[in-house]
Amino acid sequence: MWRSILSAQFIVRGGARWSIGAGTSIPILSEPWLLNGECIDGNIVGAHHVCNITIDNLMVPNEKRSNETVVRLVFCADLPNKIMSTPLIAHVQPDRLIWKAERHGKYYVKSGYRLCVEELIDSSHLHLPGSWSGIWNLKVPPKVRNLVWRMCKGCLRTRVRLQDIGVHCPTQCVSGASGYEDLAHLIFDCPSAMQV
Repeated sequence: MWRSILSAQFIVRGGARWSIGAGTSIPILSEPWLLNGECIDGNIVGAHHVCNITIDNLMVPNEKRSNETVVRLVFCADLPNKIMSTPLIAHVQPDRLIWKAERHGKYYVKSGYRLCVEELIDSSHLHLPGSWSGIWNLKVPPKVRNLVWRMCKGCLRTRVRLQDIGVHCPTQCVSGASGYEDLAHLIFDCPSAMQV
């Protein structure tokens, strides 16, 4: 169990960001404190000037706002705009890590899963273009919707598909009809399947 928790800590780190209180415990570089949990990279020009400095040095003393003059002197390009748009909420007193995927900052497994699928792990190869919700809105029994969805996604376990995923089996149709047992054959050509 501990091994699985430790191997998933990159998800929690990827979804955490700082809620800025006094700013005394948050380093300027390499910590997720900007608006969307972004970090200021330690390889930026002039990084050696702000190394080991906390973000309270970018704030107006005794006020809960960024010092625009200092920010624009220290950073260049688009970083000053990102820093100035990062909220400094008056009622937040201590610096603390919060969960960026939820408005109130608390972690939920559901939002952790969503963050993992949408942001941290490249799942673009799993998304096929098209209106998939149309299949689920069909007025047919659920097993028919599931079959149509599986056909469209190409995940029916035909013999050709089994070969593609590494299962060693013949690719000829199991009913003895001539042809490879792929989706097109199974749905349109196979006499046994047509009878069913």
